Amino acid sequence: MKKTLAVGLSVLLLMLAVLGCSSKSNNNGSSATNDASGSKAPASGDKLDPVTLKIILPGDRPADMDQVIAEAEKRMADTINVKLNLVFVPWSDLASKTQVMLASGEDVDLIFDAPWLHMEQMIAAGYYEPLEDLLAQYGQDAVTVRSQQMFDANKFQDKIYALPLGNSHLDGRTYVVRKDLREKYGIPPIKSYEELIAFAKKVKENEKSIIPILTSGQPGAKDQSWGAFRSFMTFDPEILRSDAIGQSLILNYKNNDGKVYNLFDQMDPTVWSWIEEARELYKGGLIHPDILAIKDVMSVFESGDVAVLATNSFGVPQQIASSLPKNVPGAEVEAVTFIPLEKGKVTTNFKQANFQAIPKVSKNKERAMMFLNWTAKKENYDLLAYGIEGQDYEAVGDDQYKTLPDSKYGYFPYAWVWNPTLDRLNAGFDPESIEHYKFNANADNLIASKLTGFSFNPEPVANEVSLYSAIEDKYYSSLFNGVTDPTDTWNKLKAEGEGYLKKIQVELQKQIDEFLNK
Repeated sequence: MKKTLAVGLSVLLLMLAVLGCSSKSNNNGSSATNDASGSKAPASGDKLDPVTLKIILPGDRPADMDQVIAEAEKRMADTINVKLNLVFVPWSDLASKTQVMLASGEDVDLIFDAPWLHMEQMIAAGYYEPLEDLLAQYGQDAVTVRSQQMFDANKFQDKIYALPLGNSHLDGRTYVVRKDLREKYGIPPIKSYEELIAFAKKVKENEKSIIPILTSGQPGAKDQSWGAFRSFMTFDPEILRSDAIGQSLILNYKNNDGKVYNLFDQMDPTVWSWIEEARELYKGGLIHPDILAIKDVMSVFESGDVAVLATNSFGVPQQIASSLPKNVPGAEVEAVTFIPLEKGKVTTNFKQANFQAIPKVSKNKERAMMFLNWTAKKENYDLLAYGIEGQDYEAVGDDQYKTLPDSKYGYFPYAWVWNPTLDRLNAGFDPESIEHYKFNANADNLIASKLTGFSFNPEPVANEVSLYSAIEDKYYSSLFNGVTDPTDTWNKLKAEGEGYLKKIQVELQKQIDEFLNK
């Protein structure tokens, strides 16, 4: 993303947010609603009363946002007549602050949420409006730019509770590497994890002012913890995070067999090897010593103080590509991923990581959906995704863009408008990263999970999920980033959380069995 595709509840959650779930070649989503006959626009000559929509978004407000919003409001004035009040919540506070907003009944019209945040819990608590009728009446363009598969795989309790946001069927995962340092040492392009670590060690030996490795150490970006991140590029066994504890590997699925595995019952030797290796890297000075305290990992990397950064996207985030050379003249970066471009190798459930929901308390539900529908027009999508053409970006053909040097508009379509039909790829991406995006936009290249279309209802174990998540947040990032002793940390986590997690596992397996037996 994030964060663009990438941020962590630091900026890395951003990246964590960059995930995907639909193909540009399969965008007929007309049956996603009860009545797909078309959106109801204002009658000719009728002007809707003005409405201001309060929209909750993650991260920091881009510097040029006011100009973009002014242009958007100008375009909407004679049609849906909407003004936008955008409220940005820091990644580090996103889960807690948005939960308080919803629980207190704060007047909100659109809100960012995600399964890795607290989406299932908020749905179970009754905070979000089902969208089928609103999509049918006011959102047909928003439906059309997303595949039916995208809607089918992203229902919750068999309903559409939020609009899925994504541009791919598979989340991108990348190590951003200082190319100039690699070439300085005469190291060939990195093709394996072992070669990546060898490069990091070379940096440690030769660059006293540069720390070899950084990733997110924040509880809200646990999937990016150094050891845990390896699961995204390991396929024997292929270990996937569960639907109950989204970013955690402690409950997991393995090899697409429909079973829920609990590391408290039996530690997987591959996972333990990742934990132990992270500890050795941290003790050896390869992982940033302040990893648990850093909230904005992107900024640290952009400063030139780090050689390798784990991100949740394919390609080099534009924020890094633009900022690093300004801060460190001559610095270059490249994207390194070990996710194969091999048909039938990687499993996905086609779920998206990010969503826009309409809270039940909203007094402007129809207009909120009209706005989401308005964003599904190419010229409007381009404005909100990339900024003002000629000032912030330059269109490159129909499906790519180039950020202009003086742009201050941060990329974040992943947080409110993302869809696979209108999205442009960064023309500055290397050819392999572009190939990854295009490859994973085709659902036929991926293995469909047995659990595609399954959604977990946490209500029966809501208390256990809350209690266990709080316990895990104390230990997970330090464990998988090597900051603390693996055995001691694991024993503490297990002693405090095992009972709660077992109840969650049993309930999750029960719901999965019911889903598979339908």
